[in-house]
Amino acid sequence: MARIVRTVGTVRTASARAVAVAGAVAVLVAGLSACGASAGDDTEPEQRTFDLQGRTLTVDSDDSALEIVAADANPEGKIEVTRWFQGSVVVGKEPRVTWSMRDDRLVLRLKCSGVVADCAAKHRVEVPRGITVKVREGDGSVRARGFRDPLSIRTGDGSVRVTDTSGPLELRTGDGSIRAEVSSRDIRTQTGDGSARLELGVVPDRVESRGGDGSVTIALPEATYRVSTRTGDGGVDVSVPRDESSPHVVSARTGDGSVTVRTAN
Repeated sequence: MARIVRTVGTVRTASARAVAVAGAVAVLVAGLSACGASAGDDTEPEQRTFDLQGRTLTVDSDDSALEIVAADANPEGKIEVTRWFQGSVVVGKEPRVTWSMRDDRLVLRLKCSGVVADCAAKHRVEVPRGITVKVREGDGSVRARGFRDPLSIRTGDGSVRVTDTSGPLELRTGDGSIRAEVSSRDIRTQTGDGSARLELGVVPDRVESRGGDGSVTIALPEATYRVSTRTGDGGVDVSVPRDESSPHVVSARTGDGSVTVRTAN
């Protein structure tokens, strides 16, 4: 009889555990349904406009995807910011997001907490023409387009992509790739762990690309260039016409990866 009692007790204990687990799963699913949102579900983004006093804007972001756009339609002296929330918070507090402008520095912050949390934000920053922009991103990707004035982008962990731009460029990332399809005459890029691919629409005055661990590819319009290359572990392929007296200087170096300098298709 004692053996039967122990068996019944075990069955009851197992049943109780199963009910508890099922209940916990139900709570999590309900929370996810109530609070969650996929990356594209935020159809009502927040918008704000900030005044810019000078001619240089610094964008300081810690953990969000950024899109930086320069356009003729943007009002002079006004910075327009749109923010989308992406992700979900199942158990815990809602994400704490802040944005502020002081001394022409736009600061964007996002803080998520909770037992189970998966949240992020995307910001689009629209600026008028004639503005120099410096972007400092901690952990997130950056896309930029439309710049005729100097643009500087630095990320700790995230990719960088620039298009439709003719102003001077300085692009750096610690862990991520760089892609630029531009008509800039002065370009400098640096990657710690990631590839760099540059495609130029005009003959540049200077291109400098440095990589720690990743390939470097530079596609140039037809012209004669003064080219220098170096790689610690990888092949080198230079197919553009070369002349050591050329005013068009191209330098491509990487620690571990291939280097290609070719004529654009």
